Amino acid sequence: MDDKKNKVKKYILMKLFCLFMLMLSVLYSAAKEKFFPAGKSVSTIVSASSAGKTEEMKAVWVPFMDLDLKGTDYSERAFKEKFDKIVDDCKNLKLNTLIVHVRPFGDAMYLSKIFPSSHIAVEKQGDTLKFDPLKYMIEKTHSENMQFHAWVNPLRIQIENKPEFLAENNPFNAWKNNMDPKTENFVVDFGNEKYYNPGYAEVRKLIIDGVKEVVSNYDVDGIHFDDYFYTENKPDFDAKCYSEYLNQATPGEALPLDKWRMANINALVAGTYNAVKSIKSDVEFGISLQCNMLKNAAIGADIYSWCQYKGYVDYICPQMYVNFEHWFLPFDTAMNAWKDVPRNKDIKLYCGLGVYKAGSDVDRGTWKNSNDILQKEVEYARKSGCDGFMLFCYGSLKLPQSQEEVNNVIKALNS
Repeated sequence: MDDKKNKVKKYILMKLFCLFMLMLSVLYSAAKEKFFPAGKSVSTIVSASSAGKTEEMKAVWVPFMDLDLKGTDYSERAFKEKFDKIVDDCKNLKLNTLIVHVRPFGDAMYLSKIFPSSHIAVEKQGDTLKFDPLKYMIEKTHSENMQFHAWVNPLRIQIENKPEFLAENNPFNAWKNNMDPKTENFVVDFGNEKYYNPGYAEVRKLIIDGVKEVVSNYDVDGIHFDDYFYTENKPDFDAKCYSEYLNQATPGEALPLDKWRMANINALVAGTYNAVKSIKSDVEFGISLQCNMLKNAAIGADIYSWCQYKGYVDYICPQMYVNFEHWFLPFDTAMNAWKDVPRNKDIKLYCGLGVYKAGSDVDRGTWKNSNDILQKEVEYARKSGCDGFMLFCYGSLKLPQSQEEVNNVIKALNS
């Protein structure tokens, strides 16, 4: 009798299950027709600005050198021709993201109320921009279904006397020459280099406001900082600022110089992240850093906090510009170290690859030993759980010495 009852129960449950699955099927079909009508695929409905967000990152850095209009008439036509070639080349290689310099030297490759126009787009820093380079770059990139990340050097103003001229409205001149003893320390004139000093809240606000200006006015997919933070192992870089801090700190509670610098950079990074997300939550913020973790600590980059806790970055990208035969820090050793850094599940780990070294004599000639170094690095990084790749840089993709390496790494990226 009990067996008969059990069989009846199983029969009823089976019928109910089948009815439930039928209802799910009907609901799915209705939803599919509503959101993805006949004749339209998902890819045709997703906007261009969201291109690649579910794909593996396959990016290339486009530095200011590749955008420089020197030698042209500085016209909109000349710029468009130059950038169209960049997009076409990267599209043909099946790359899906461009990391493009928009603020290389405390200046702007866009219409800004904060920073002067860049000497990359005009004859002299601060000259009037006759068109909007950033607006066009984003439109062109998105038209090819690729992402556009705006690359910002947060603190660099001038290096090796480049650019040769700093505009009158460059914050460096505004702060240095206004006869205010406080603001003159907001910037650092260090040898033949000039930087914004992140030890001051006013300076951090300037950098963050600059990012907010870009995110508010342009349809960027990401904001990208590189590793121009503090100069490495130079305590006299910001001696006045640190002395002011020590004089104001509670006795016995003052941070040593390296920890204080790290706290300043953390405030800048967290402030930038919060600013970006407060405007457009889907815009990513990431930082590319040096391969050597000890060097990152020396420039004030707190990689362990950035990787472990939300509120700093969406991704981190170490510049893994070494090969497997590097005498001091081989690629696999470096990759394993980054893989082992405790990382929040929502923070991506990308790998920067040094295309510019391919086929060259650098690193004691070890890049000449084979033509598939970068390919093997892609394979190794993927096995290590890497979320994507960034190639440095666009100009190196076309060098004769690097062609075999480029062909092999592109095959690896697209396999």
